[in-house]
Amino acid sequence: MMPSGEVIRIVGLLERQGLSVWLDGGWGVDALAGRQTRPHDDLDVAILLSEAEAVISALAGAGYRVFGDEMPTRVDLRDEHDHRVDLHPITLDASGNGLQQLQDGGFGTYTAEGLSGTGVIDGRRLRCLSRALQLAFHQGYELDDGDRHDIRVLENLARGRSGRSPDRP
Repeated sequence: MMPSGEVIRIVGLLERQGLSVWLDGGWGVDALAGRQTRPHDDLDVAILLSEAEAVISALAGAGYRVFGDEMPTRVDLRDEHDHRVDLHPITLDASGNGLQQLQDGGFGTYTAEGLSGTGVIDGRRLRCLSRALQLAFHQGYELDDGDRHDIRVLENLARGRSGRSPDRP
């Protein structure tokens, strides 16, 4: 599992080194909600492709090793506690949109507006994907329970609710 303290440690480490990082996936949703709404297996982050080597090096210094390398699409890193960080490298275009090269040769787009999100984890403000981009990224594949939960949280945020799931206090 990936605890919130480890998320803060990883993001802080990268930011202190001047590296760009945006929370994506479940932790990105929870940052938008301002609190952890479910357990997380990993930390998904968007990074700049031009900074990928520096990010991997910084994480190696924090005890993480490359577990799966599918560059330039993604890199999976893990530490001895099985904390997992999934890097999603993007290249910014002239308009500030992030382009992620996919395994099929196509590109995924992180809109400039989508990269402007901010959220909070354990009282710390962090950059994350916007609610709209998170919702867009939850389309086009078979959803699991975590994905369905994240969509409910994002929909509740749009209605001004706390992001609490009906089955969680």
